Amino acid sequence: MKKFLVLLFILVAFINPVKADENAVLPSETGVVQSVENIYNDDENSQQGTKQIVTVKVLSGEYKNQEKEIVNFLTDNPAYDIPLKKGDKVILHLEEDPTGGMNFFIADIKRDSSILFFGALFALLLLIIGHKKGIFSLISILATVGLIFFVMLPMILNGFCPIASAILVCILSTIITIYLVGGFNSKSTSAVIGTMLSLIFAGALSMLAIFMAHLTGFAGEETVFLYGARPDLNFQGILSASMIIAALGALMDTSVSIASTINEIYATDNTLGVKELFKSGMNVGRDIIGTMSNTLILVYLGSALPLVLLASNIDLQKFFNLNQVSTEILSAITGSIAILACVPITAIISAYLIKHKKQEDVEFKF
Repeated sequence: MKKFLVLLFILVAFINPVKADENAVLPSETGVVQSVENIYNDDENSQQGTKQIVTVKVLSGEYKNQEKEIVNFLTDNPAYDIPLKKGDKVILHLEEDPTGGMNFFIADIKRDSSILFFGALFALLLLIIGHKKGIFSLISILATVGLIFFVMLPMILNGFCPIASAILVCILSTIITIYLVGGFNSKSTSAVIGTMLSLIFAGALSMLAIFMAHLTGFAGEETVFLYGARPDLNFQGILSASMIIAALGALMDTSVSIASTINEIYATDNTLGVKELFKSGMNVGRDIIGTMSNTLILVYLGSALPLVLLASNIDLQKFFNLNQVSTEILSAITGSIAILACVPITAIISAYLIKHKKQEDVEFKF
């Protein structure tokens, strides 16, 4: 329990000193659509399609309960259009005009209620199915999300190295997650060390891939928007950090599976030596790497499905050399290589530590 308190102290120590620039955040409020009037433009030469005159009741902030009339343009481009109807909840962007008044614009549909619903459903199923382990898993998820949003992001925005920030956060997440779920024992320690070393290897590999492929870090429009707001950031470093974070979950799964298997084998036959335990861990690892690497590749393919579909409309040589396509492919491959390296690293560490374990197994109990 003392070690767990130390982990919490480390987490708080890293969260408190680093804060994002609150002045850079654009103000917004929520509202609900009271009425919509559609005005259709029949002029073929016009760039504008349908114009919606939207009456919105403000639900929060200084202008709460006031009704605002806002013009919402629809241009027949689904990527940018926000078609509205009565009863829709929206996010309102506020912008001060030169006369000192406040202009209201519709920024987007309000979607956080859906996120909360599915998040609550996930948490409920995790607790029902996982019981005590489910509670610890939920705590570890919240800790990881907190580390990314309240530690890593402010560190990067305040000029820290993105790669070092990502590795630090991933290491803290690994320590909290594995020890919280698995308890303080040689099995968990082996998994933590194996994951940490694999993360460092993944970081070095991602840097090499970015250097060799001349990747710019601008793999999507969101990076272009970020560059417009913060051109001082290291976008190649941010790309490397994203590769590291994307591989973290698979690396933890791999290391925990191998360490747990070796621990169970040793518990069954404690006469086995380090060499035999290592061989057993490698045999299990060979079964894991096929599905785990496949999982990582499928995650990237699923997220880049529009890019894959684009391949049917473009020369393949040009397609595979596009910056965004090369970025997705190399991210998947570097993550898979890191998983391959994780197997022998975790196997040898687990075999040695479990064979020569000197600490008592400690698990958290309610």
